[in-house]
Amino acid sequence: MEAGWMAGARVSLEDFLRQCARLHAQLCPRQVLGVRMGVLAGRLLGLQLPQSDKRLFVFMETDGCAADGVSVATGAWVGRRTMRIMDYGKVAATFVDTQTGRAWRVHPHPQARQRAVALLPEAESPWHAQLDGYQTLPDEALLVAEPVQLTVDLDALISVAGLRVLCDGCGEEVMNAREIRRDGQNLCPGCANGNYFRKV
Repeated sequence: MEAGWMAGARVSLEDFLRQCARLHAQLCPRQVLGVRMGVLAGRLLGLQLPQSDKRLFVFMETDGCAADGVSVATGAWVGRRTMRIMDYGKVAATFVDTQTGRAWRVHPHPQARQRAVALLPEAESPWHAQLDGYQTLPDEALLVAEPVQLTVDLDALISVAGLRVLCDGCGEEVMNAREIRRDGQNLCPGCANGNYFRKV
């Protein structure tokens, strides 16, 4: 099954799934969902994926296996600053073409699990039915895709590479214009608004 492009050559769904399995030592249903979501987004946006540039930006609404599936299929990674984790606890993602501003949010159909089990009633378990069914169900049975408009400033989020200041509170470096100016000082978000940790 053809799924996407890589360096000008077609990449199959099976190729993407093998890459995912190598990341996790095995393949799981959520990795398959992530790959299928990314492949569908590439088609909807008309982009050749996985990308070698940084044209596609992804807001991923959970971490873990599904996020890795999306990354493998799209080439958008947290480490490349082309994916942002929004911790909503949802297997869902919004895919944004940074050149056109077009965006699609994709998530599993609410009946995806039941449809996979119905497709493969002889499977060893529901997990195995989902693993195999998610690979073969048509997009419209597996996924929901909706065009959306961002409510955040993507340019400000991406920022400009190389911007750095020292926090006047803790003395640590703050990158990507994440500092907060308060009373004439540059503060990191932790010093300005409170940290998620405390020193012991």
